[in-house]
This record gives sequence, C-alpha cells and structure tokens, in this order.
Amino acid sequence: MTSSTPTFASWMERQQVLFYLAAIVTGIALGLLAPGSERLAVAINPAIAALLFVTFLGVPFAEIARGFRDVRFLTALLVLNFVIVPVVAVGLSRFVAHDDALLVGVLLVLLTPCVDYVIVFAGAAGGAHERLLAATPLLMVVQLLLLPLYLFIIAGPVATESVEPGPFMEAMVLLILIPLGAATLTQWAARRVRLAAAATASALHAMVPLTMLVLLVVIASQTPAIARDLVLLVELVPIYIAFLAVMAALGVGVARLARLDVPRSRALVFSGATRNSLVVLPLALALPADLRLAAAAIVTQTLVELIGMAIYVKLIPRLLPPQAARP
Repeated sequence: MTSSTPTFASWMERQQVLFYLAAIVTGIALGLLAPGSERLAVAINPAIAALLFVTFLGVPFAEIARGFRDVRFLTALLVLNFVIVPVVAVGLSRFVAHDDALLVGVLLVLLTPCVDYVIVFAGAAGGAHERLLAATPLLMVVQLLLLPLYLFIIAGPVATESVEPGPFMEAMVLLILIPLGAATLTQWAARRVRLAAAATASALHAMVPLTMLVLLVVIASQTPAIARDLVLLVELVPIYIAFLAVMAALGVGVARLARLDVPRSRALVFSGATRNSLVVLPLALALPADLRLAAAAIVTQTLVELIGMAIYVKLIPRLLPPQAARP
C-alpha cells in the first residue's frame, strides 16, 4: 500500500490539469443543479486554510534563509508582482471602471499574486517551485499590506470605504497565521522524529486533491451568482485573457533583465501571471450587498486562469527553453 502511494500521488500531479477541470465541471454542475449550493460557501475558508497549511508545510522552513539569500530572484519577484502588475491592472481595469463592483473584483484578484497552486503549475513546467515555496510567506504578507493602498490609489474611496479592515485581519489570522503556525509546529515535530522529509513530501502530494476541493466548493457556491449576472461577467473574460498574455511577455522580459537561470525564470513568469483568487475570495464575500458582483468577478478569473495555466505549462518551456539558460 505504501509503495503505491507515491506513484499514485505522482500520477495525480502529472494529470493535475484534468483533475482541476473535473473539479470545475463538477462545481458548475452542482451550482446549477443542486438547490442551496450557495450554502457551500461556509466551507470556503476551512478548505483554503487546509490548502495553505499543506502549502506552508511544503515550505522547507530550515531552507527559507537560503531562499532569501537569492536576492536577484526575490527582487525580480517583488518588482514583477508589486510594481509591474499594478500598472497592468490599472490599464485593464479601465474597461470596467464604470461598474464599482466589477472594478473592485478585478482589482482584488489582479493585484494579489498566487501562493498556492502556482507552485504546482510552475513545477509542472520545470520551474523552480521550491523558490516560490520559500517566498510564499513573504508574498502573502506584502500583498495584504499593499492591497488596501493600491485599491485606494486605483479605485479611490469607493474601494477603501467598502473594503473594511475586519475581513483582512480575519483572513490574515485564519488563512495565514494559523496555517503557518500549524505548519511550523508540524515540521518541528516531524524533525524531532526524523520524518521532516516525509512530511514535506506528503504536503506536496496533498496539494492537488485539496486544490480540487477548494475549486469545487468555491465554484459550486458561486455558480448561481455567476449564472444570474452572466451577461455582465462575460465582459471580464477578455480582460483576464489579456492579463495572461501580457504577463507572459513581461515575465520573460523581467527574468532576462534579472539574468535568472531557466528554472527560476519559469517560476517568475508563473508567479507574475497567477493570481490569488482563492485567498481573496473571502474578502470579496464580506463586501456590502451593492458590491456582491466582486466575488463572481473573482471566480470568473479563476475559471479563465486555470485554462490559461494548462496552456502556460506547455507554452512557457517553449518561451524559456533549456538552452536559453543564463549565468
């Protein structure tokens, strides 16, 4: 039984795109056909917390200091996500500036870099996913600190008055601090009994099924809202597609300017393009009723992005082939 577990987990990781698509289709079917599917929203926070726990558990905390010594990669990561992406988000969000709910939803999701399944997709494309793992806590803290400031600068008072600090603090505690603390304690205990490597491997294997669970409950609970406002949400699809296309080019450009090797370059591109939709969704769900479309806008981005990631896994290795490695 034990010998087959890694093989099965590795097979799931190789076929992860199909599993994610299956979770999406199942979630849409539940949302359309199952009465009261909106009540699944209560499972979103626990599911995301579990996903982030295994994400943090996969971070080799003893190696984080080594990852932070990679100043070139971290600088490129921060510049791409918190300097370049906001400029792109400003340009693309102008197409929905007439609708406060859509504007807030688009900004919430585009301004926050992903910290969970980006690691899996980057690894599938031959990227340095361990660098993204080590940078996960930094990315999460920086985006929570900068998001209110960016919302105020780009969207003005309508965003900052509506987005209250309470949900931000709740998200920080429930989705970041508690999973991070639990992962730290688990790794400490695993090291004491010399099972640290096994704990890290188990965490990485659990990311695919937990991501499927999060996608299922998120999409099933939000599909009724999407179906009600489908005409409005369709106009967001070109924006999200354009973001993926633009960030592929900009990510490659920043990686070359930073003279990163191929694995780190691929990881950088994925980080710049993949957004933190699953983590910011609870923030959108806490918004006032007049901004209820923001949550549906975020879920729409998730659907577009997952299809885009399936393309990225094939495209990015072509844009950054092994022979393009730089010193």
